[in-house]
Amino acid sequence: MARKPAKTKPAKAKSTKPGPALTHIGASGEARMVDVSAKPATERLAVAEGRVLMTKATLDLIVSGNAKKGDVLGTARIAGIMAAKRTSELIPLCHPLALSKVTVDIEPDAKLPGCLVRASVKVTGPTGVEMEALTAVSVACLTIYDMIKAVERGVRIEGIHLVEKLGGKSGHYRA
Repeated sequence: MARKPAKTKPAKAKSTKPGPALTHIGASGEARMVDVSAKPATERLAVAEGRVLMTKATLDLIVSGNAKKGDVLGTARIAGIMAAKRTSELIPLCHPLALSKVTVDIEPDAKLPGCLVRASVKVTGPTGVEMEALTAVSVACLTIYDMIKAVERGVRIEGIHLVEKLGGKSGHYRA
């Protein structure tokens, strides 16, 4: 019995249309701050999260309030809020924003074991607050690490990502 030749798909023509442009790169390839002056001010919200993984013994130390450096979760929460407010000083091309709300929630989770860190940032303005939410989570996670590193050097920070964003031209995004 003769074998049928395998069907092959025709080769796709290469697109001459460029992909999405990087907004922080100028025509000559230089870094630049995006001009948002023509964009309308709308309510915008971003939520980010990350995890700090550790041993159960270290988590128990945090939850019991017996860490040598003090209140780990309270300190990390304040650090995250402060970081969100200073994002434009940390990330070179971010716009300084008058944030209307920043919350940082930290939940100890025995299943990890570790802490789930979640930040929510809100503004009414011409640009989004994704970087502020991600910065809040990052700094809160780093603060937890700093406060327990003397007890456990193997602590890991993982999974920092944008969970959701609302507002602006691109609309609603949910991971």
